[in-house]
Amino acid sequence: MIMKEISLHLLDIVQNSLSAGANLIEVSVEINTDADLLTVGVADNGSGMDEQTCLRVTNPFYTSRDTRKVGLGIPFFKEGAEGCGGDFFLSSAPGEGTKIGASYRLSHIDRPPLGDMAQTMLTLCVCNEDVGFVLRYARDDKEFMFDTREIRLALGDGIPFRTPEVMEWLKGYLSEGIEEVNGGMDV
Repeated sequence: MIMKEISLHLLDIVQNSLSAGANLIEVSVEINTDADLLTVGVADNGSGMDEQTCLRVTNPFYTSRDTRKVGLGIPFFKEGAEGCGGDFFLSSAPGEGTKIGASYRLSHIDRPPLGDMAQTMLTLCVCNEDVGFVLRYARDDKEFMFDTREIRLALGDGIPFRTPEVMEWLKGYLSEGIEEVNGGMDV
């Protein structure tokens, strides 16, 4: 089953980046209303994949995991985008990391909603404090940037993101930044 929200696909893709040993993961969301396009992506500095693995990861019967015999995350991500008039892209090289993403027609009747990107990013940050996360969220001519490395510098090493006050601030900061870019419109 294709996930009900695009943000859940991104969460799944980021989990692949973490499994590949990435310590810097960039998540992007770009909404271009003139082009009727929503583009999302994840870029990491993990171990990367060779050309043959890149060709196989879109096959649901391929997985590098030992816990199950199928890998549905990337194939469903690809299928969902292409089924909504969009595209899928993947580039990777061993030792150089991976870039993966998809575009969707904004107006396509079957396009899933983007979902709660603020909560998705908060979950990633709180559960993976030793990883740097960057979010670039853009809509037409507006942009919001979020970088945990900058926040870590401001907080210092002694205060974890999972501290209730920090979590509350992070959630508010992410939500306000995304809402300001969206201008009150849903995606």
